[in-house]
Amino acid sequence: MTRRRWASLALVFVVLVMTGFQVRPQRFWGGGGWRPDPYREGLPVADNGVVDRGFTFCRLLYSSVRREQMGHGWNTDYPGSDHNFLERLEELTTTRPALWADGQPGYAVVRPMQDELFQCPFLFVSDAGTAGFSDTEVERLRLYLLKGGLIYADDFWGDWAWEHWAAQMGRIVPEFAIVDVAPGHTIMEALYRVPEVPQVPSIQFWRRTGRSRTSERGSESAEPHLRAIFDEDGRPLVVMTHNTDIADGWEREGEDDEFFYLFSPDAYALGINIVLYALTH
Repeated sequence: MTRRRWASLALVFVVLVMTGFQVRPQRFWGGGGWRPDPYREGLPVADNGVVDRGFTFCRLLYSSVRREQMGHGWNTDYPGSDHNFLERLEELTTTRPALWADGQPGYAVVRPMQDELFQCPFLFVSDAGTAGFSDTEVERLRLYLLKGGLIYADDFWGDWAWEHWAAQMGRIVPEFAIVDVAPGHTIMEALYRVPEVPQVPSIQFWRRTGRSRTSERGSESAEPHLRAIFDEDGRPLVVMTHNTDIADGWEREGEDDEFFYLFSPDAYALGINIVLYALTH
């Protein structure tokens, strides 16, 4: 790790500690694929058990058309990442999350064809390299993006997953190119200064490989990328973190102290930057 990297990480850590980040949520979730009861499909609205309608973390429920090692499809890192991210977003910013009647923060699952989709300013897609969309879903997601929504895709590794996801985006917004987001872009500095894209491995991979490796596909996925699709006015439509699992830094924060300190501060910093950038652009 470079001296500049250590300095930047130390700065982020100090800021997070000063704002209460050293206190973990009293109740965190873990274990990808677990579904809460009641199942949180649809948005938290007045007739669906919500008591406070603030910011909702919307996750896209899609159909997987291919498989990836260690992936679960749409519910990869769910619901722990969504739950913990909202806890931290409330702690570290002035954003007020929605709240379900049972006290859980407002994370929700939305399908492409649900009308609630258009109430989501932010749509999270996990294990994005397995997602496949029908022609009607393509039109629906295109309309969502052109109306002002933003998709954040995370946790897909290697060339095949990238090529598949890029092809899906080419169907949805073919007129706009995928570009690399350069260091120093506003996305990287919306609140926290993140000088480079952190490579966060799944905690299972990290443990299995002796807690020393972060690239889940070896040399093929050695370099993490932050990429985006912007419209003609520069508004972000899609943000993508490739060759990294940012959401595992959220989901697994309470399971291993070493993993937490190595990966969670940067994972939260970048995730919060992306959400704030989406809400302000």
